[in-house]
Amino acid sequence: MDVTRATWRKSSRSSGNGGACVELAGLSRVVGIRDSKDPNGGNILMSREDFRRLTETLKNL
Repeated sequence: MDVTRATWRKSSRSSGNGGACVELAGLSRVVGIRDSKDPNGGNILMSREDFRRLTETLKNL
């Protein structure tokens, strides 16, 4: 999937001090995830349902 035109966003809680942040892009049927420090280094695409399950799992850790 071509993500060159995607709008990537960082969390509003993300600081600008070079921390370990990810960026997300809501695409038509998937969510894109990439490292904010290396935006050209690749990305992960997962279904919206899988992303929802991932975030629910992380909340419960």
